[in-house]
Amino acid sequence: MSFEFNEYSKLTRVLVKPPLNSFVSQSVINENWKSHNYLDCPDLNVAIDEHEAFVQILAKAGVETLIAPVNEKTSIDSLYMRDSSLMTPHGMILCNMGKGERRAEGTAAREFYESNNISVLGEITAPGTIEGGDLVWFDENTLAVADGYRTNPEGIRQLSNLLPDVEVIPVPLPHWNGPSDVLHLMSFISPVDKDLAVIYPRMMPVPFMNWLKGRGINFVEVPDAEYDSMGCNILALSPRNCLLVEGNPITKSRMEEAGCVVQTYSGRNISYLGSGGPTCLTRPLARMG
Repeated sequence: MSFEFNEYSKLTRVLVKPPLNSFVSQSVINENWKSHNYLDCPDLNVAIDEHEAFVQILAKAGVETLIAPVNEKTSIDSLYMRDSSLMTPHGMILCNMGKGERRAEGTAAREFYESNNISVLGEITAPGTIEGGDLVWFDENTLAVADGYRTNPEGIRQLSNLLPDVEVIPVPLPHWNGPSDVLHLMSFISPVDKDLAVIYPRMMPVPFMNWLKGRGINFVEVPDAEYDSMGCNILALSPRNCLLVEGNPITKSRMEEAGCVVQTYSGRNISYLGSGGPTCLTRPLARMG
């Protein structure tokens, strides 16, 4: 088997951070959910149950799950493990988060990787910013990177320098709801096979749409009614074997018509309220082809 850098080959190893290690306590949630722009206050006990069920789905798919520990430097947003780092062919790159409340997550990621003998290639430093939800591998030589409020041109420049053999494709993001909103590249595209991606077309920049078509990628389109419920944020467990948050029946049906097998999970407290779907909850460490 070969190690694959894309978003759809068989997922074999991920890093997650359970609610007890990220939310920590109900009192911490109560104090921070508004300032962190959550839609409502998560219930810790329900979040724990939701996350355990989510991890069980991964386990049944044969995915090894690593657990990130409590780190007092990080906030409740550290539940969303994808954003603090990027796995590359040469080791992990640590992100410098565009959201100020999350700046310490890169340091916490370094501590975890070094203590678990996972190689660190480098890090993005100020004034550069990058968040993992803005990074999408298409193959080991091609990485799409958002240019928006969370990931900036200086961050993209540093990333390109760290990956000289990789073609970095900048994707300008729209203003949408402004700097305080959670808008990542993976807010409107999730590749689920080499020739299929789930997209929210109204958000797609035309040059990026044409670039995808030029690669022979077909689309499943998420309807307007299911964009806010994260119909476009999909974790591929293997090609066309997908995990989607509950509450997106039209998207699920359209994916099945395109030949996908779609599992769903209950994610009101771990996904919907914090605007972080299944890709956000996981930092893929290995995919095999």
